[in-house]
This record gives sequence, C-alpha cells and structure tokens, in this order.
Amino acid sequence: MFAYIKGTLEMKLNDSVIVETNGVGYKIFMAQNAIEKAGNIGEIVKIHTHYHVREDNISLYGFLSSEELMMFELLISVSGIGAKSALTILANIEPHNFALAIITNDEARLTKIPGLGKKTVARLIIELRDKMKKIDIDEVVGEENAPVFEANDNIQEAISALQVLGYNKKEIEKALGKENIASLSVEDIIRKGLTILSRD
Repeated sequence: MFAYIKGTLEMKLNDSVIVETNGVGYKIFMAQNAIEKAGNIGEIVKIHTHYHVREDNISLYGFLSSEELMMFELLISVSGIGAKSALTILANIEPHNFALAIITNDEARLTKIPGLGKKTVARLIIELRDKMKKIDIDEVVGEENAPVFEANDNIQEAISALQVLGYNKKEIEKALGKENIASLSVEDIIRKGLTILSRD
C-alpha cells in the first residue's frame, strides 16, 4: 500500500519513529540500529515501508533501503518468522551477508543471530533457497539469455545471493556485465551489485 514515506522526522522511540508528511504523523516500527541511522529530528527522511496487516493489528514497518525491505519481506514469508523476529534479524546482519549465508548454507553464521536456533535456521535456508530457485525459473521466459560475461564460481554465487534479495537474474547480469569483477570475492561482487542496482 505504501512503497515509502517521505517527510519530517518528528520523534525517535525505542522501537519506532514518527514521520510527519502532509500534516499526518506515521508511526513506523524499525530495527534499533535503523532508528539510530534514520537521521536527526527535524530532518527530511525517506523510509521504505511494509504495510503489515493481521486480524488484530495493522502496522507500518520501515527500512532505510529497498534491500532491507526485501529481506524483511522474505523473512516474514518463512513459517515461524514474525515481523518482530524479522526486525531483530535485520538489526544483526546486513542484507548482502544474510543472502550470502543463505546461498552458502552458512548455519554457523545465522545461528549467532539472537533468537535463531538451529531448526529455524534450517527452515530459513530451505524455504528461501526454494524461493530463489523459483525466481530462476520464472525469469527465463520467451527470450534468449546469453550470458553477458563469463561467470566464475564467485560470480554465480553472488548472482544467487542477489536473487535472494529480490532482483532477477537478467537485471543482475546487466548491472554487473560492464564491471571488472572476475577477480573479486563473493562479498565484494554482491556489494558492487547492490550499489549499481539500488541507484534507481
């Protein structure tokens, strides 16, 4: 319903911020680290939002980047992960590191996040890798997808991680196609990809 809200940052609370736009104050729940980085009181801020509807509650959840929003929406699509749990996860790991952990089955890294036990981590990896595979299938419809570059193992892994964050393979390859990335690490390729993809 709301892609983002842009307005004056009026207040910072323990679990949320108040942003005023056109005379309306919106209470937006955010991760603690995101609240700290959101800006100073009185500044104009832009918060990416998720409109969360439950039988007994309607809330707005906010994020400083579209990647954080995509990660949140992926997380709450997993059985057993609620909005508050998703915010806790967001507060403890960057989106590209989360995607990399999912792609590489890095259970050790994910179980260090508060509130994530081994069973939950295993479920996260299984369900989100399945979603990534579906993206792979859906995006190759009706046109030839000749690779834009020679993709080594690191590039393939980075592309998969970016797909977990909601980008499709074609736009990722287009973004990375003109970059000299053959010698970069997986994390550096992901960072470069996110920088290019989030420019729009």
